[in-house]
Amino acid sequence: MTRYWVIAPCDARDPELWDSVWQYDLDNSIISIGWSIVGDVSSASVEQIRERLLKEWPDYAPAAATYAARTLYRFYHEILPGDIVVARWGLNWIAGVGTVSGSPTYDPGRLRGIFSDVGEDRATYSYPNHIGVDWHDTPRDLDLGRRVFGMQTLYEIDDEKYRSLVDSVDTATGNGTIESPPPPAETEFVLEQYLEDFLVNNFEAIFGGTLQITTDENGDWIGQQYQTDVGYIDILAEDTTTGDFVVIELKKGRPADRVAGQVLRYMGWVKENLCKDSQNVRGLIICREADKRLNYALRMTSNIDVKFYHVDFRLQDSPVSE
Repeated sequence: MTRYWVIAPCDARDPELWDSVWQYDLDNSIISIGWSIVGDVSSASVEQIRERLLKEWPDYAPAAATYAARTLYRFYHEILPGDIVVARWGLNWIAGVGTVSGSPTYDPGRLRGIFSDVGEDRATYSYPNHIGVDWHDTPRDLDLGRRVFGMQTLYEIDDEKYRSLVDSVDTATGNGTIESPPPPAETEFVLEQYLEDFLVNNFEAIFGGTLQITTDENGDWIGQQYQTDVGYIDILAEDTTTGDFVVIELKKGRPADRVAGQVLRYMGWVKENLCKDSQNVRGLIICREADKRLNYALRMTSNIDVKFYHVDFRLQDSPVSE
């Protein structure tokens, strides 16, 4: 059965390097990922990779090490010829789509010349893990006009998600950007669509430093739209005092039973795959108004909290009096 993988060829925040790496991928029919610090892990288990990461990089966050270990393991053991790779640029762009054509290989020197050509400060960089991909002629460099990808280096999407991307390509306008849908009638609903990004961009202020979004080894957020084997977590965070994980889901109009079930499912996955030693996981649902069905569902668990937000955007002739 064909599986679908989203992979970032390089860090999109460095456009010159990204362009060089992506062009190399196209010219040589491959895609590569990093973590050179652990060496050849093609035959290592997830736990062995994680142990190597923490040994070579003692400051590596445990959750990030688990994520990286699982990513490398999946790269070598789960991606198979015939699978589809969607190369992403940032969170909005499809760089290209291709079909996996070979087995993964380890070659630490293969891309080193590309990094050196971009700048001496990058000469020690290496993306040593490679897999063959026959890149399709289309789509290429397509801006979907909205966020469609998670922030992780590599993750799997299901057939439905892949088809939705393909449908987006089919309905793209001349410059590759999706036309915006007509605005909803209700102002609060419009603002609610941006709730997740608002929370992420103001996370420290909103939570007063008690929570932090899960990061990778470089300190970059990977917790927004965190990909798991059972779906996307809206925001995966960690308690700055206890180190426990916090699964944050935004109700955003979804049925109460569905969002409660999702939080429990994600909590179970995090407990099974990310928690180490004495780490625990709890849930947090953020919604706009009270929901009797949600209240009933949460009475049967003690480790999911609910918080309410309020949106008030108005234009008036005079400023609000103090």
